[in-house]
Order: sequence, then C-alpha cells, then structure tokens
Amino acid sequence: MLKQILFLFILGYYFIAPAQKKDSLSIKNGIENPNLLATHHFGIFSSRINTNFKLLPSRQNTLTIHYTSGNNFHPFVEAYFPKDPAVRERLSQTIWHDRSFTFQDQQSTPADYLNIVIDAVIKEFRINFNMPLAKGHELDLSLRSYLIGKGKHPFSLFTGDESIEWFHSNVAGGEDPYGRRYYGLNQVNFKYLDKNGNTLELNNNDFFIGGIELSHYYYPKLAINKSKLIFINFGSHLGINTTKFNASLDIGISANAVKKIILKNNYEFNAALGVNVLRKNLLDFKDDVIDLGNNKYLGTLESNVEITKHTKKGNFNAFGINFQMQTRYSKKEEANYYKLLGKWKEINGGWHNGVATLYKTLSNWNFVYTYGCPKFKLSIFVKEDFEVNNAPDFQTGLNLKLPVFN
Repeated sequence: MLKQILFLFILGYYFIAPAQKKDSLSIKNGIENPNLLATHHFGIFSSRINTNFKLLPSRQNTLTIHYTSGNNFHPFVEAYFPKDPAVRERLSQTIWHDRSFTFQDQQSTPADYLNIVIDAVIKEFRINFNMPLAKGHELDLSLRSYLIGKGKHPFSLFTGDESIEWFHSNVAGGEDPYGRRYYGLNQVNFKYLDKNGNTLELNNNDFFIGGIELSHYYYPKLAINKSKLIFINFGSHLGINTTKFNASLDIGISANAVKKIILKNNYEFNAALGVNVLRKNLLDFKDDVIDLGNNKYLGTLESNVEITKHTKKGNFNAFGINFQMQTRYSKKEEANYYKLLGKWKEINGGWHNGVATLYKTLSNWNFVYTYGCPKFKLSIFVKEDFEVNNAPDFQTGLNLKLPVFN
C-alpha cells in the first residue's frame, strides 16, 4: 500500500507539474492545512467539513492527493436505553457504571438496544480539485475513499497496533491500558448494530468510496482589513454520501478568520479561528440507512497557529499546531440514563468508550509541517487524541498539492 501511495505522488508530479506557473505554490496563502479530519468510524460515512484558513482564492487550479491513516479501537460494548420516563429518572440518579437495569422484554422493560465493536486501521485516500472562479470566489471538489486494514508493518508503521502498544509500554500510558493485547493485535473487528436493528460491518481489505463533496468559498473585500492583515472567508458545502450504509445528502456552512503578522528575517506568523456546522442526512436515499448518532448537526470549532520561514530561493517551511473540537454524535441526555455492558473485569479501562464517546465532545491536536516551492506543496501531519477516546487514538497523514490545467 505504501508503494502505491508513493507511486501516485510521483505520477502526479511528473505528469501534472509541467502545466504549472512558475511562482504559484511558493506564494504563502495563509495556513493551507492538509485535510485534518479524523478517521472516526462514524465520521467517515458523512461529509464533514475541512476548515479553510486561506487568505484569498488560489491563483490557479490545483490538484491535491491526500493520504491518512488512523488507529481506531473500541472493545465490544452493549447499551440499553430505557423508554420508561420513570426508569430513566431512576438511572439518572446513579453514576453510569453502577446503574442497575435488567432487560426482560419490550412489554415489561421497553428499551432501545445497540452494540458496537471497532478494531481497525482506517486509511483515507482523497483527491481534491480546487478552481478559482470570479474574483473572490473559488470552487472545491473532493472525492474520498477508505480502506479497512489490520495495520500490519510496514504499511502502518506509526498507526499499527504494535507501534501504539510499544509506545504505551515504553514511553507513556502504561502496559496495554485499553485491552488491545487482550483482544489481539493486528485484527479487524468492525461491527455496529444500531437501535433500528440495522448492521454496519466491515472486514479486512474492504475498500469503498465514501462520497463526493462540493464546496464554494467566498472571500469578501469588506472582510479584509489591510492595515491589520485580518482576512475572512465563508463557505457553503454540499456532500453526497455513496456507501450502502449511509446513502444520503449533507449540507453545511463555515466561517473562518486569519490574522497575518509579518516578522523580521523572512519569518511570518499566522493565527486562525474557524467554525462550521454540518446538517447530516438532510436527505436519505434509502430507508435503512445506519443511525450514525441522533444529533442531526455536527459542529466544529478549530484554531491554528503557524510560523513560517521563507528562504532566499522563494520557498518556505511552515510549522503549525492545530486544535479541533467537534460536537457529539448523539444527544447528551441519553448518557444520563443508558446502561452499558462490557468486559470491564478483563481489561484495565476504556471498555465503555465505543458508546460513551458518542456522547462526548471530541477533540484532538494536529502538528503540521509544510514545505512549499514553485512546483508543489507537501504537508506531513500527526494527530493525537490526548483524551484517549480512541476515535482515532493516533493518526498520520501526507498531502501533496500540484498546479494543473493552467
């Protein structure tokens, strides 16, 4: 798989680069992050919004080839959601792991039920085409696809189970804190039964097209404060999800602001803040789509700081730190009364996260390095979930941008 990725990068460089303008991609345009979306096991089936921290529309058409790999792990967990208001009230008075609820049948103890187990390395392959339109406008078209794998070396050198457990054992976290070794390393176990009785199941080497996304960005002149170097852009987003599990239509909007500071000795500093909202499943194309959380809206708040050094040859090196927060997939009130069942005696912790994290705001940190020159821009990033929600636990990615058709 690594050889295939490198082949795509090299192919893109040699066949597309001749059509470029000489000074195009060496010009720094705000914070041009790679796609930093998490390989969340629910999120990959929806059209989430990647934040845009550019100052102005691109000067020319660009093609971006993106690859990322994330390790997702949640042991098998079951959840009951009592329907009786009196039972809900009683359970809400007790901390979640001490709640007593015994399901007998829908007549005597009516309840919704789901179960989930996630153990896989999820790889995303994304191709993105960006085209400037009228002054102040640009269009972005993206196709995303996914590969489910065991994460064996050398194809998942940093995100495989062995690497992560080596880190836990030798650096931080302690020996096998979440049960990977107990359940076995380098496995695929990806199955989810939703409250409606629909099943989502993926196996090793399953490959699928996740969907097509179309974004329009507007950079209004009135939003640009030239003296203070503050830039704002607004986005509108449309996504068509193409998998059999969630064939649907999503829409969203975004707003982003960037502050640019020019420093001495060819250094540049950028700070940015962005917010977006996605309406999931505005339209379902089939009746039995999987319930990927009963929150209809996904909201994201994102901040970014970046320092850039421009070279005498007109190239640049940039280092950025990005923080993302995304709203929960399911309604918070359900966490007040659900009853969770899992193998809590066999593993140290985290057995409940497969359900519990659906009711928590997700957050992660991204550390990004970008090299820009006239011929291409190359970004490398690592994503870490310091709250250890394992959604994913650790993620890495490469992003190559090339000018095309100019």
